[in-house]
Order: sequence, then structure tokens, then C-alpha cells
Amino acid sequence: MKRIGNLYQKIYSLENLRLADEIARKGKRNSYGVKFHDKNREENILKLHKQLKEKTFKTSKYEIFKIYEPKEREIYRLPYYPDRIMHHAVMNVMEPIWMEIFTTDTYSCIKGRGIHSCGEKLKTALRENVGETKYCLKLDIKKFYPTIDHDILKSILGRKIKDQNLMWLLGEVIDSAAGVPIGNYLSQYFANLYLAYFDHWIKEEKARKYYYRYADDIVILSHSKEDLHGLFQKIKAYMKDNLKLVIKGNYQVFPVSARSIDFVGYRFYHTHTLLRKKIKKSFAKAVAHDHSKKRLASYAGWAKHCNSKHLIQKLAA
Repeated sequence: MKRIGNLYQKIYSLENLRLADEIARKGKRNSYGVKFHDKNREENILKLHKQLKEKTFKTSKYEIFKIYEPKEREIYRLPYYPDRIMHHAVMNVMEPIWMEIFTTDTYSCIKGRGIHSCGEKLKTALRENVGETKYCLKLDIKKFYPTIDHDILKSILGRKIKDQNLMWLLGEVIDSAAGVPIGNYLSQYFANLYLAYFDHWIKEEKARKYYYRYADDIVILSHSKEDLHGLFQKIKAYMKDNLKLVIKGNYQVFPVSARSIDFVGYRFYHTHTLLRKKIKKSFAKAVAHDHSKKRLASYAGWAKHCNSKHLIQKLAA
């Protein structure tokens, strides 16, 4: 794989920082962070440019808080200036380069993909290849974001990046918190990249056609239950030996026809697809109590990607 240099100057250029500022503020123009930054906008951009050029930039202090839906997690939040602008400046340059690393079966936080793209591809495989998709291996990783190893992550990034100044900046962000903090703009890409070469191993060395990954949630289909149990042991060893990750003990190998695949908000069968029970309940609650058009449209968007005719009729009654 060709390594790329001469990237850092592109990232800290004034043109790129101004572009990053424009992109980062989309949908947030009335937020406190943007308004505060705008009091000295040009001066701030020049200051950030100088810090990056002279390599004196330091990640700001995180604001840490908890969320409880869909599950309890700690969220790390950085100020709009300088951190979020810097993260977007990195992504302006690095996104097309990092996109080349991902297989087509990685869906989380990637433009043009996402939950529904993943779901449509899985539905097609189940509908058109029943014999080869009789059984499912479903697994995820124990405390994935908090247990990402910094040295391994930097090594993975270094496979594509030859620019040591950029590696310094990425290292500064990586080492600013334990693991990879949920909430950072760069974190979602770091997490995807951490598993990117595992994706290639599965697809190329293990020749798995029916493989789907959304963040650390993984689904693999096969004609044989024994085949998937054998593959699971190899995956567990790969995760431990190469990435220092542990698979949760609640992994499952099961017949699709008997259980359905509970994945990315839906329950997938060979013949049809339903909304996950929790989302269906939230949809019904929103119809009954929350008359926000935006919220209802969001749930309707979920419903249109599955067999929801009877659900819609019931809610509309």
C-alpha cells in the first residue's frame, strides 16, 4: 500500500482552515461555541494556523457527560474552536485517502452509506441467496471505543501516512483521552480505521462474501453453522492478537429462519424485514404524544425501509 506524504501543510493552510470553519458550523450557527468564536473569527483562524504550523497545538479540555439511550455511554465534547475546526480541517484532506482503505462492507459514519445502505445490501443477500445465508454469526466487541489501543491505532494510521508532522497531530488527538472518546469528530474515523484491516482479512483471506460491519456490530452469513463456529474462533484470535480487543460473550450463531437478524434497527428474515421492537415502540409513542413533524418524519423514514404496512395502518387508526 502506497504511503502518502506532504499532507500536513494542506491541513493547516488558511484556505483549508477557513473551509473547515464553514463546514463545522453547518447546523450550529446559533450555538454558543460558534457565536463565541465569531467574535474574533479571523484572529482565531490565524492563531490556529500558527499553532498547527509551529506544532504547539494542544487538545482542549473535554466536557464529559453521560447519555442513556440507546445505552449508557460517556460522551466527550470538545469546544468548537479550536478543536472541532481542526478535526474538520484534518478530514477535508484525509477523508478521500482513508476512504480508499475501507471495504464496501463498512457502513458506519461513511458518506453515501449508513444504516439503510447496510440494510438494503443485507436484505438483497438474504432474498437472493437463501442457501448460502441460512445461518448467521452475530457479534460485537466489548467496550470497543474505550479499549482501542493507541499504539496499534497509530501503527494502522502509519500504514497510509508518511507525513510525520501529521502523525504528530493525530497522535496528539489520540493521546488526549483513554481509548477513543465517543463524541470526537475524528473518533468515528479512528474506530473505523482500527477495524479496516480486519475487514480486509475477513473479505480476502477468509473469502467471506456475506459480511457486514456497522461500527463494532458484525454480521456474517453462511450455509453452515459449523463453518461459522470455526470462523468465530479465528476472529476471536485475530482480535486478541492483532488489535487487543475482546469479543463480547453474548455472540450468537443461529438459523436466520428461526430467529431473524437483529441488526441496524431492523429484524431481517429471508422473506421480509421488520422494525426492531424498541424502535417500533418509540414510533408508536411519538405518534401518540409527540407531534413534531421532524421526529415523525424520522420514524416514517425508518418504516419505509421495511415491511411496515400493517404497522402504519395500526398507528394511523
